[in-house]
Amino acid sequence: MPVPCGSGCGRNAFMRRPKTGDVLCKECFFLAFETEIHNTIQQEELFRSGEKVAIAASGGKDSTVLAHVMNVLNKRYNYELDLVLLSIDEGITGYRDDSLKTVAQNRDDYGMPLRVLSYQELYGWTMDRIVAEIGRSNNCTFCGVFRRQALDRGARLMEVDCVATGHNADDIAETVIMNILRGDTARLRRCCDIKTGSKVSDTIPRVKPLKYSYEKEIVMYAHFKKLVYFSTECVFAPNAYRGHARAFLKDLEKVRPSAIMDIIHAGEQLQIKGTVKKPVRGVCGRCGFVSSQQPCKACVLLEGLNRGLPKLGIGKKSKGERMVALQEQQMREKAHLVKNDF
Repeated sequence: MPVPCGSGCGRNAFMRRPKTGDVLCKECFFLAFETEIHNTIQQEELFRSGEKVAIAASGGKDSTVLAHVMNVLNKRYNYELDLVLLSIDEGITGYRDDSLKTVAQNRDDYGMPLRVLSYQELYGWTMDRIVAEIGRSNNCTFCGVFRRQALDRGARLMEVDCVATGHNADDIAETVIMNILRGDTARLRRCCDIKTGSKVSDTIPRVKPLKYSYEKEIVMYAHFKKLVYFSTECVFAPNAYRGHARAFLKDLEKVRPSAIMDIIHAGEQLQIKGTVKKPVRGVCGRCGFVSSQQPCKACVLLEGLNRGLPKLGIGKKSKGERMVALQEQQMREKAHLVKNDF
């Protein structure tokens, strides 16, 4: 027997929302999903009229839905935003080169200008080459650090007012779990912020309009809207630490669907004791981009690759300093031997 839509529109329901449990028809689900994102944007004051906003576009479901919804809301509620697409090419053969075709399709569908920056262009390395050097145990560290800075570099080149990323509720809950397991107090509180950076601190702000949107609902929205997106997992991702947090969260969600929002709200309310030393976010003295250490992690990792010490930025800072000191000592000894030969 057909179940009527819970909104009272008179149509039959076709789904039960994973987030709220409401039974809705397709049209009411679309409206509810979009309205929740609009309410998040308004309540958190993510944008101002006339701003130029770069949407971080990877071609995946999150960024594709974000681009579509932002395009819809910008017209429906007259945000008066100048929307553009910013993509990062990490140089992963068989993955990123294909997903960028989807981004190009988004550009054509929504009429948004697109800028693509590559790791090769910015750092002189591709992820394929980095993995060949470092192996598959720590490759996500390099990719994550370089990608975050690449977005900052791209945003500065495009002269945008802020960057909108496709982080959803599941992503943020996973990050909370990861930071708890690692004991990372610095990132634990910051990872729940819906807006980071500010023009006051000379950093381009980043916002997360999908912060309270469930991954399942994003997939359903993309599917029933027939949006074109790239769904293949990164070839280097299976060994990522995040995968364990994701599997744990999925098990929790089966028992308690509200677990995702519960974890996010818990992370938002966490307070760090005043006696705990917290890193101060500033600007890297080498590259000039935001960092909580000197030099920034991206510069340390890049230096390691260029020195032939790919593990330089992995682990504790003191370990990296010892590696550099040992390499410099070996170079001095080699130079001394060459000198004695003459």
